[in-house]
Amino acid sequence: MSNKMSVTTKILIAMCLGLIAGSLINAFAHNIEFVQTYLVNGLFHVIGAAFVNSLKMLVVPLVTFSLICGVCGIGDVAALGRVGIKAFALYIATTGLAITLALTVAILFAPGEGFEQVTGTASFTPKPAPPLTDVFINIVPSNPVNAFAEGNMLQIIFFVIIFAIAMLMTGDIGRQLAETAEKLNEVMMKVVTLVMDFAPIGVFFLMAKTFSIQGIGLILPMIGYFSVVILCLLLHGLGTFSLLLALFAKLSPWVFIKKMRPAHIFAFSTASSNATIPVTLQVVEKRLGVNNATAAFTVPLGATINMDGTAIMQGVATVFIANVYAIDLGLTDYLTVVGMSILASIGTAGVPGVGLIMLAMVFNQVGLPVEGIGLILGVDRILDMVRTTVNITGDATVTCIIARTENNLDDKVFQNPDAGIITEVELPHKS
Repeated sequence: MSNKMSVTTKILIAMCLGLIAGSLINAFAHNIEFVQTYLVNGLFHVIGAAFVNSLKMLVVPLVTFSLICGVCGIGDVAALGRVGIKAFALYIATTGLAITLALTVAILFAPGEGFEQVTGTASFTPKPAPPLTDVFINIVPSNPVNAFAEGNMLQIIFFVIIFAIAMLMTGDIGRQLAETAEKLNEVMMKVVTLVMDFAPIGVFFLMAKTFSIQGIGLILPMIGYFSVVILCLLLHGLGTFSLLLALFAKLSPWVFIKKMRPAHIFAFSTASSNATIPVTLQVVEKRLGVNNATAAFTVPLGATINMDGTAIMQGVATVFIANVYAIDLGLTDYLTVVGMSILASIGTAGVPGVGLIMLAMVFNQVGLPVEGIGLILGVDRILDMVRTTVNITGDATVTCIIARTENNLDDKVFQNPDAGIITEVELPHKS
């Protein structure tokens, strides 16, 4: 193995340095106009946003070519349907487990009891969530070009699967197109490694901006709520998923967590499952040994509908706001929260600000004041970073379980600690 430091280690160092720099600016320079204008909202914002855009830039072409390769690799519509049903069922089941765990722990620790509500709390007006019927109708794109332009993942997945099935049915022409898609997919994976080479810089500025604005001090009044959410996320991310991996995929959770580190760091830095898709796909295929035929389908679908971290936030937030406003919730209310969270994870798939829209829907259903969301907005950005990390861990866990049931997982790659590690990007050069 090369002695060069891996890109992941560089990113981890950059993340810690960004956190420290941002916290120091928040503590000592939050009133200095030059620092705020030219550093926080200037340099930090521009480079951080450009880095997130560079990740998003990869998503649509990578998902398209990878999904075509995946469908053609499965080569059987019945097998494709089987993988789809398994993925959907597992994602919904893990969301149900997440919300149940969150409600149980929150009821046990009772965050929000005796909370002194601050007057003039930030108000919150939720965007209306689309009706579930519209969501199912809108899975079918009326204009595929528009779906690709807007990055609407459910519509893209639907169109590409139909297109790839048609390729399978076209014989020689379809096979030639599939070979081209494989070559394009390989090139896109190289583009991912190129972007990852600049990732330490992007991650540093992202973290520095977030903590310059948020600051660690913002957490203190909300420490009860914040701690319970983090505890539930850790229990689900390290406990539930480890159990599922050991039972259903017969894989070592410890090896899995170590190998997921690059994707975890990207998810934490960007707070976006969609932006992390390129890295998650690369880790799942190259590091964990899952065949592209499975990963290409389950990872983009998971990034769209799998919201375990968001479901946990909803469960704890429901108990927290009920305690703050001294509203008693009964068993029926808690069961409603579980059902609503599972439905909302499908119903609000791909909608911006999805976590807070889902929370507003849940609050309305159980009679909690929606303006209470204003209380938790302050710490939501930091929690969103951890939630996203849990979400993509769920995507990879479900992918590994399905790959195992479909015999699409290479144990040699999974057990090899050096498999898929990027140390530096090799660019072609003339001799």
